[in-house]
Amino acid sequence: MTFLQGNAHTLSPRFSKEVRGVLFGWRDGARHGYRKGDTMLSDETSDQQTPEPGDDAAHDDTDRTPHPGSTAEAEERRRAARASRVKKGLVIVNTGNGKGKTTAALGILLRAWGRDMRVGGIQFLKHENANYGELRALKRMGIELTPMGDGFTWTSRDLDETQAKAVHGWEMAKVRIASGEYDIFLLDEFTYALSYGWIDTQEVIEWLRQHKPPMLHLIITGRHAPQALIDFADLVTEMREVKHPFRDQGIRAQKGVEY
Repeated sequence: MTFLQGNAHTLSPRFSKEVRGVLFGWRDGARHGYRKGDTMLSDETSDQQTPEPGDDAAHDDTDRTPHPGSTAEAEERRRAARASRVKKGLVIVNTGNGKGKTTAALGILLRAWGRDMRVGGIQFLKHENANYGELRALKRMGIELTPMGDGFTWTSRDLDETQAKAVHGWEMAKVRIASGEYDIFLLDEFTYALSYGWIDTQEVIEWLRQHKPPMLHLIITGRHAPQALIDFADLVTEMREVKHPFRDQGIRAQKGVEY
């Protein structure tokens, strides 16, 4: 994109016009509910496409034109949302046995950082000396995502230490969440501490009710999210494994994809 923008004057008029049509015509199509290859987005997501720069005004959704293929029920939900203009800090849970829970959460941190929002988090199981690719990148971006674990695996022998580190991580997380210094905060792999009983789920929920800043978005990841947490959350996604390179082909974790 940078090459094209910086060298547009070197392109033939016809080629330049065609390139602009491909780049910006598809973007305009996506804004109206279509993806490349003319697959229409669902009714639930078609009104949530990325707006043009100027952003907040675009989110007011002043265009009242019905979305292509939209149902009456979906249009009514959109009208109600426009009228209420409700905003709140969400509790987001990424759970399930499939890959991508932390990856999706990191995507939100990246998007929020691009909006000059204050982001951070704690990783509950990754070793305190971990130096994975995401930690290297976030450090360069000035984002603090703190590993607090002992490198827990399913065969760990000293679970008492693992539990103690998880409890300490939660105490640190409470201080940061309540500080008012963050717009988005990640509790990565936190569900394990809950599902193993190291930290009481109901106590966590009650603490969040009382102390989480109203506009703070809190992301929690990990397998086996307790039902009480799912009921409490605003947005829950379950990752389901369909195929996996290790299980199906014996391919081990690879740099840049898993770590």
